Amino acid sequence: MHRPADRSDLAGLPLEVAPRLLGGLLETTLPDGVVTVRITEVEAYHGLGSGAVADPGSHARMGQTARNATMWGEAGHLYVYLSHGIHSCVNVVCGPVGQGDGILLRAGEIVRGADVARARREARGVARTDRDLARGPGRLGDAIGLRHPIHDGIDAISGAPRADAVARLHLLERPVADVATGPRVGVAGVAGTAAYPWRFWIPGDPTVSVFRPGRGAT
Repeated sequence: MHRPADRSDLAGLPLEVAPRLLGGLLETTLPDGVVTVRITEVEAYHGLGSGAVADPGSHARMGQTARNATMWGEAGHLYVYLSHGIHSCVNVVCGPVGQGDGILLRAGEIVRGADVARARREARGVARTDRDLARGPGRLGDAIGLRHPIHDGIDAISGAPRADAVARLHLLERPVADVATGPRVGVAGVAGTAAYPWRFWIPGDPTVSVFRPGRGAT
C-alpha cells in the first residue's frame, strides 16, 4: 500500500532516504495525459559539506550554482536537469534547505499511462518495449514528461502546478525489505567506483538499468 509522501519522509541524508523511495510512485499530470512510474532504481548524491564523506560525483559538490539551485531548496521538490544536452533527468531533493542533497530517479516501471509514455518516447524518435520505457534516467524523464528547464523545481509533495505539469510522490507504507546496492552508473572517477556504493535498486526487477562504469571509474 502507498501513501502520499511528506517532507519529513525526505528529511535525512540521501544515503538514508534513497532506499525508501524504492517501490514508491511518482505520478505526473500533463495536458497529454497521466503517467505513473514505480521507482525501481535510485542514486544518492550529497551536496557540498553534506554527510561524513565528500561526494565528488554530485552536481552540488562545489556549492550552489544557477544550474543546481533547486537542490539547495526545500525537500520534495524535483531537480530536473539536462544531461548531454538531450535528456531531462529527475531528482528528488531531500535533507534540509541549504544542504544541496538529491536522489536521482534512475529507473522505474510505468504502471499507469504506458500508452502516453510510449507516445512521448516515439515523439523523440525512439520506441521501446514496456520494460524499457523508463529504464534509465533519461528515458524515465521522457516517459513522465518533465522537461528542463520549465519543470525544474516542481513540488511533488504539495502537488502545486508548474508550467503545464503536476507531480505527486507516494511512498510504500512498508519500505522494500530487500535492497541491492552498488556503484553509481556512468559516474566518472572514484565517485563511480565501489568506494561509493550509492546506487540502490530492487533486486531482480527487469526495469533496473545495466551497470556501466564512468570514465576513469576503476
